[in-house]
Amino acid sequence: MLPPLRISLVSSDAQLTSHLQLRLQSKGYQATGMSYIDGVLGVFYSDPPDMLIIDLSTDGTAGTKTITSLRSDSFFSTIPIIGLVSPADYDVFPWDTYPLDDFVSLPLDYGELFSRIALSFSRIRRIFDNNPLTRLPGNTSIQRAIEDAMGKPLAVCHVDINHFKPYNDAFGFSRGDEVLRMLARIMFNAVRDAGGGFCGHIGGDDFVFITSLALVDQVCRTIIDYFDQIVLDLFDEGTKRQGYYNGTNRKGEMEKIPLLSIAIAVVPMNSDKIRHMAKVAEVGAELKKRAKEAVGSHYVVDQRKD
Repeated sequence: MLPPLRISLVSSDAQLTSHLQLRLQSKGYQATGMSYIDGVLGVFYSDPPDMLIIDLSTDGTAGTKTITSLRSDSFFSTIPIIGLVSPADYDVFPWDTYPLDDFVSLPLDYGELFSRIALSFSRIRRIFDNNPLTRLPGNTSIQRAIEDAMGKPLAVCHVDINHFKPYNDAFGFSRGDEVLRMLARIMFNAVRDAGGGFCGHIGGDDFVFITSLALVDQVCRTIIDYFDQIVLDLFDEGTKRQGYYNGTNRKGEMEKIPLLSIAIAVVPMNSDKIRHMAKVAEVGAELKKRAKEAVGSHYVVDQRKD
């Protein structure tokens, strides 16, 4: 069963926010309210919701800045945004500067609002191929991003979690899902902090990110450092000290399973030998195999010239 969809509400009208929050919760949504538009970006970066409803009837300038910032970020660009607008502003509202998905007039007709929320979620599911668990772009977007990176001073990096299946089997799928979400957030933040790029989720524990070739070592080390620190919180002190737990391998046999780690394969895209998608996948698979042979988290950069 999927968790309830999460909606963030932003309005300087505390009474409106409180009432709307209660109405949304009665419909099965998980709703949180914020009074200040300036705090929206911080909330999104720490724990992005599935939808934003923002009151544009009061502070339009801050609202414009917030919406534009979210839309310019590939990770947040797919999150639906519904604006609450005063009817008096319809004719003068600068619609071109507000990349909204929809709007609802004030005072609210809740029947209309709920319908527009449902339609927005339905439209996003049809249009985008984002992974529902991590919200990162899926295979169609990944293929497009890799094709766009061909011949440029960029690196396509394939990421895989070592020993993920036995962890899932031993601790449960909900714990495994948390690991996937955690890695997605770490990867996204590392790429963003390095100046931006692309992050995608192929499926399962397979991820891809694209970043500047000049900064790829820094990004890989950052991802590994944060993952290795946070992953320790998933295990008790005894397991951390011994460095393994007893689990079932792919053959169904009990053995000592190492703690989770990650392998990253780095494929430079300005190489003459990288001319099509299949070659990127081939080189990435070979490098990832080498990275997984190392003890703990490791990344391998393809440095061959031919």
